[in-house]
Amino acid sequence: MVIDVRANAPAQGETDQTVEVYDFGRPATLAREHARALELSFETFARLWSTQLTDKIRARSHVTVEQVELLTYREYADGLPSTTTVVVCAVPESEASGIVQFPLSAALSWIVQMVGGRPVEVTDERPLTTIEQALIRYLMSDALETLSHALGPMMPGRLSVSGIQYSPQFAQLASAADLVIVARLSLSTGDRTVPASVMLPAALVLERLSSAAPVMPADLAADLLHQQVEHSPLELALQLTPVSVRPTDVLDLSVGDLIRLPHADDRPLDLVAGGVPIATAAVGASGARLACVITSVPSDPAAPSDSVPSEEPR
Repeated sequence: MVIDVRANAPAQGETDQTVEVYDFGRPATLAREHARALELSFETFARLWSTQLTDKIRARSHVTVEQVELLTYREYADGLPSTTTVVVCAVPESEASGIVQFPLSAALSWIVQMVGGRPVEVTDERPLTTIEQALIRYLMSDALETLSHALGPMMPGRLSVSGIQYSPQFAQLASAADLVIVARLSLSTGDRTVPASVMLPAALVLERLSSAAPVMPADLAADLLHQQVEHSPLELALQLTPVSVRPTDVLDLSVGDLIRLPHADDRPLDLVAGGVPIATAAVGASGARLACVITSVPSDPAAPSDSVPSEEPR
């Protein structure tokens, strides 16, 4: 029986992979210095917001920062529930908007406790009434003041509540391709833990963040890359000239079998790094340990040699 392994393979010149063009003008990740500065700011906000919630809703609350990332607005909005509390934040001196998001059921539970009710687990995901919206605005006004204080020079001024919506997909607070900074939060109130998030326009924050936490100059990138490559660990191996065998020969191997190698006795071994021959060497010794003595180094280590790396049995 003959099996054609090429039957389901793509034709020559075709591929089943999608090539995604990288836009160097719009980075896909945050610089390490920027990410750390943002994490510290959001951790400060989470700690202060925990205290505010505990005081206002009369229940022990705890807010934890899970992740800070750079996304497009579409990626952020698509990752949220279809119905949720979207507190729209106005940014001073800018038409851009931010978002503080948390489940509607959590907002309704907070409202019950703010007006003196007992802690209850609300499962409704209904829109807020006018009075309920006023209570959430009051609650979030202090939270946004805390967020503005935590971000410091990264924001042009104090954030304020400009509205409450329920669907981030239809809110149209930014273009789908606009980059946004998203802080994923875990919000615990009593025995209940819910996910929450804060979204800020990346263009506004990164512009000010570059001054507050400058990244490494771009002209040093080549030197840093060169240093990283020089100090990366590399495995070296001595290799004999490989021999080609059939699968049946491998399956029939047993103890005591002899495999003849086409490597001459007077020929040096190949010194291989990452599967590429870089020199030839002879076997030697260094005290009680085996060693090799370099016998020749080609001018171009990447040039093909007579010996081809292989994982065949020796």
